[in-house]
Amino acid sequence: MAPIQVKIKHAGKTHDVQLDPDQPATVFKDAVYQLTGVPPDRMKVMIKGGILKDDTDWRKVAPKAGQTFMVIGAAGELPKPPETPIKFLEDMDDTSLAEALSMPVGLVNLGNTCYMNATLQAMRAIPELQVALQNSAPSGLPMALRNLYTSMAKTTESVTPSAFVAALRHAFPQFAEQMRPGAGIKALLGGGYAQQDAEECWVQLTQSLKEVPGLAGPSGSSASAKFVDQYMTGEMRRVLKCDEAPEEPESISFEKVLKVSCNISNAVNYMQQGIMEALDGKIEKRSPTLGREAVYTSTSRMSRLPTYLTVHMVRFAWKRDINKKAKIMRRVKFPTEYDALEIATPELREKLLPVSRKLQEVEKERAERRKVRKRTKAAKPVTDKEGDVQMADAAAPEASSSSGGAAAAPSAEGEDKGKAVTNVELEDESVYREREGKELEALIHPDVKADIGASQTGQYELVAIVTHKGAEADAGHYIGFVKKRALHSAPIASGAGAGPTPDEDDEDWYKFDDDKVSIFPAEKLETLSGGGQDASAYVLLYRSRPLV
Repeated sequence: MAPIQVKIKHAGKTHDVQLDPDQPATVFKDAVYQLTGVPPDRMKVMIKGGILKDDTDWRKVAPKAGQTFMVIGAAGELPKPPETPIKFLEDMDDTSLAEALSMPVGLVNLGNTCYMNATLQAMRAIPELQVALQNSAPSGLPMALRNLYTSMAKTTESVTPSAFVAALRHAFPQFAEQMRPGAGIKALLGGGYAQQDAEECWVQLTQSLKEVPGLAGPSGSSASAKFVDQYMTGEMRRVLKCDEAPEEPESISFEKVLKVSCNISNAVNYMQQGIMEALDGKIEKRSPTLGREAVYTSTSRMSRLPTYLTVHMVRFAWKRDINKKAKIMRRVKFPTEYDALEIATPELREKLLPVSRKLQEVEKERAERRKVRKRTKAAKPVTDKEGDVQMADAAAPEASSSSGGAAAAPSAEGEDKGKAVTNVELEDESVYREREGKELEALIHPDVKADIGASQTGQYELVAIVTHKGAEADAGHYIGFVKKRALHSAPIASGAGAGPTPDEDDEDWYKFDDDKVSIFPAEKLETLSGGGQDASAYVLLYRSRPLV
C-alpha cells in the first residue's frame, strides 16, 4: 500500500502526518513523537476497536486518507524533583553567576541519537569550522549543521536537533536503520531507531563538510581550498620494503587521512603505543622481483599534520569465534598534551623542530608568570564595603615587599628551571605574548607557513573526547566531553558570543550527556581510559597549540 496522509489530534491541536501501512506501527508512533513530543512508551493512539500496539497490523486497521487518530499522553519527561535546590540568579555570587550564564547547552536525545549528540558537541570545539560555515555553508548537511550551531549559541535551553537528524539520515541512510524485530523495550526507548557508531558518524559528517570553502590566509592565499582539507586532513607517507628481496626498490605512496588509528592489543597500555602499532607492521603481497607472495615491512609517517588531529581508539573488533563485533575493554591511557613529531616523517620533523622546541620553552615561562601573578593577586590588601583595608590582609603586602616586592620572581624553584622572571613588576601579559609571537613566527618554516590550516609546531593539546559506555558494540551510550577553554575560545555564531573566556589555568571540561550538561574536573579525565563498562575514550580531538 502507498503512504497516505492522516491527521492526529493531541492536546486540542491537530497535526498532519504521513502513515505508511507497509511500515510497523512503531514508525508511525515515532512520527507522532516528532510532532507532539509524547514518548512512544507513554503514548496511546486510539484506533477502531482499541489502542494501537507495536505489533498491530495496519491492514486490519484499514486506515483511510484524511482519517483522524486521537493521541493521549504527556509530552516530555515526567516532572522530577531537582537534584539540587533551585538557586536564583540574584542569589548567586559573581563566580556562580558567570558560570551559569556561560554554560553551553545540551542536545535532546531523539531515540538512540546519543552517538550524534556526542559527535556534534565534540566537533563544536573547532571554532574555525563555525567561522567557515557562517561564511558559506553548502545546502544539505553543512547548512543544517550551521543552523544547529547557531541555535545552540543563542539559547540557554537544550536544543532538539530534529532538523539535523533528518538531514543526517537523508544524507546517510545507515543512520536511519531500524531496530531488529523483537528488540522489545530497547526499540520503544529508541523510538524504533537502532544505535549507531559515533566514530562512523564523525567520519561521515567530516566527509559531508568537504565542500565547505576554506579560510583564506593573511595574504588571501588558499582562497580556493576546502576547510576540511586545510584544518582536519593530514597526509600519510607509506613506505613498503620487501623483507625477502632487499634489492627490490622501496614502494612509496601518499594518502590523505582524516584520522590516526590507535590499535588496542594486549601489549598496548598507552595511546602512543597503539598508534605506532597501527603505523608500522608486516603485510603480505606479491613481489614483482620474486614473482610470488612475500613479506613486506610497512612504515607509515605523517608528512602533513593538520591543526586538528583526530585519534580513533579502535575499541570495536570483529570476533570470529562468536561471529559478532565486540568491544575491547582494555585500559589505554591517553595524554592531554601530545607531541606528534614522533609520528612525523623526518623531513617534516626537521621543519617543525625549531619552533616546537622554542614553544616548549615559552610555555614554561608563561606558567611561571601565571604563578607570579597569582601570588601578587593574593598579596593585595582586601577592602571592605567602605573601602577600608581589612587588618587581617594588611600585613600581606609587607611580607611580600620584604621578600623582594609584590611581583617577586618564583624564588629558587623557578630560577632552577633556567628561565628567571626578574624581581620587578611584570608587564601586561599582552606585551610578552606579542614579543613571544614574533620570536616563534620567525622560526616557522616557509613551507609550513604557506600551508594554511597545517600545524606549525606539531605540539597538540586535547580539546574534545567522545566516549562509549557499555559492553556491547551495537548498544551502550555515547557521551561528549569538551575542554572549557576550547569551547569559549571563539564566537560560535554571528552575533552570539561563546561566553566569557575561562581563566588560563582552568583545565576543567564540560560533560555533554545528551541534554544534561555539567562540569567535569580535569583530574577525572584518566577515568575515561577504559578498563571496564564505564565511559571509555573512543574518539579524541587534539588541537595544535597556538603560538600566542
